[in-house]
Amino acid sequence: MARIKVGVLASGRGTDFQSLADARDRGELDVELAILVCNVPGAPVLERAKRAGVPSTVVDHRPFGKDREAFEREVMSVLNGKHVDLVVFAGFMRLVTPYFVKAFPNRIMNIHPSLLPAYPGAHAHRDVLAAGAKVSGLTIHFVDASLDGGPIILQKAVPVRDDDTEDTLAARVLEQEHIFLPLAVRLFAEGRLRVEGRRVVIDRRGIDLPPMA
Repeated sequence: MARIKVGVLASGRGTDFQSLADARDRGELDVELAILVCNVPGAPVLERAKRAGVPSTVVDHRPFGKDREAFEREVMSVLNGKHVDLVVFAGFMRLVTPYFVKAFPNRIMNIHPSLLPAYPGAHAHRDVLAAGAKVSGLTIHFVDASLDGGPIILQKAVPVRDDDTEDTLAARVLEQEHIFLPLAVRLFAEGRLRVEGRRVVIDRRGIDLPPMA
C-alpha cells in the first residue's frame, strides 16, 4: 500500500506536529508529511517544520476577515496541490465551515484536550477545573460540522490532581497527546479505521494499543 500523504494545520508552538515528525523519524509512522499549513506568521511550528524537512506555508487568516470560506479555499488549494490524503489539526485554532469538512469527509483529524463530549471549546482545562472533575484527558476524532464533534477515534484519560492549575493539567495532557496523535495517524494510514455512523471501529489485529484508562 502506498504511503499516505498527510497535511498538518497548526497555529502555535507545534509540539503535536513535532510528535508526528519524531514518530516518522523513529520509524513508527510510515507516512509522508507532505505539508504544514500555518495561519499565524512567525509561529514556532514553522521552525519545527523546517528542522524536520517538512515543506511549510503560511496562509494568514486575517486578510480574509469574516470570509471563512475564502480562507479555507486558499488552504484547500495548498492541500490539494500536495495531493493530501489526511488532514490533521494539530493545535489549529480556527473553526472550519461545512464547506471544508465536505472536501475531506472522514479525512480530517482533530485533537482536543478533554474527554469529549465533555468540555468542548477553547477553554477545556479551565472548564474541567471549574467543574471539579476528577478525570480529564484527550480525544482524537474525525471532524464534522459540529464544535469538537465527529466520530471519536481514540481517547486517553488523565487524572486531575487537587493542586492542578490549567498549566499543570495542560502539560500532563499534552504528554499523552504526543503518544496518541501519531498512533491515530498510523491507524488511519494502515487502513485500520472504519466509521460506522457515530462510531469508529478499530482493526486491532497485529497491533498493541496503549491503555486508554
